[in-house]
Amino acid sequence: MEENIPQNSENQSNIDGKINTPPTPENLNSSDDSISFQNRIPLEELRTAANAIREELGKIIIGQSEFVELLIVALLSDGHVLIEGVPGIAKTVTAKLFAKTLQTEFGRLQFTPDLMPSDVLGTSILNMKTSEFEFKKGPIFSNIVLIDEINRAPAKTQAALFEVMEERQITIDGTKYKMEPPFMVLATQNPVEQEGTYALPEAQLDRFLFKIRVDYPSLEEEISILQTHHDRKGSNPQGSIEPVITPEKLALFRKQTQEVLIEEKVVKYVAEVVVKTRTHPHLYLGGSPRASLAIMNASKAFAAIGGRDFVIPEDVKRAVTPVLRHRLILSPEREMEGMTTEQVIDMIVQSVEIPR
Repeated sequence: MEENIPQNSENQSNIDGKINTPPTPENLNSSDDSISFQNRIPLEELRTAANAIREELGKIIIGQSEFVELLIVALLSDGHVLIEGVPGIAKTVTAKLFAKTLQTEFGRLQFTPDLMPSDVLGTSILNMKTSEFEFKKGPIFSNIVLIDEINRAPAKTQAALFEVMEERQITIDGTKYKMEPPFMVLATQNPVEQEGTYALPEAQLDRFLFKIRVDYPSLEEEISILQTHHDRKGSNPQGSIEPVITPEKLALFRKQTQEVLIEEKVVKYVAEVVVKTRTHPHLYLGGSPRASLAIMNASKAFAAIGGRDFVIPEDVKRAVTPVLRHRLILSPEREMEGMTTEQVIDMIVQSVEIPR
């Protein structure tokens, strides 16, 4: 006589002896390899798309894995990115190729000292046939917008970006024009050359989700760059980049990212880190609530591309530095001593207790 086994047991054994348990940070950190879990959110397609972007960019871009990963995280978080690095390290090329992996429109702006706000946003032009003014859209009306050398434009042109970066719309002559989603600004700047440049105002810096610092390649990467360039014999490889994500899929991936679970203790951890920046003696200006939201959203995206539907403290740690480095201002004394914002961020993160 067969024994009836209940099928609705809370911890029902699998055929292979594994136990189905809900995904939690404790389960993830457990050393018991026999534990398995099923995500609430189907993240397989999202992870596949993120890997596809990496593979497409890897056809041309050598190294820069962190740079590419932060671009993907910013895309899933619906945020803008400020890219800083010395000339010649493929900042602009990487941004252009990243835009090519998306089936969206791409626009590019070269900021110069004589650039006017109307050159960015657009202007009203008199139609001689109808004797009425018609609005002609500027190059900002695109999906992925690359702004090269953003710090070369004066303050009035920088201010033209405030509304469109935050609200995804512009207002001209009392009329609002909405940007078609997705809308993402990728801006580059050179930290070395100061002649003919204008410092970005704090209000504009705060609208960037990340500030990514791009470093020189390693010796091995430099050799690979030289060898690959030699093997191409002058051919242009950029045509080999294929789009891998449609706007519809991107909207779905962003929705899935927003649904990633973040426990109350991890939310508190994010808040404690940001609040400490406002009272730290080495800082003149700390992070705003927008910084807290940016860390939380980026942490969810890190979790999603990692295949998890919940945030762990390590996700927060990975998001803290790129989110805060451009939002904090050192005190004059520490700036004169040569201290960096990254060093202060590390001090703050180490001083906050990690939730268990």
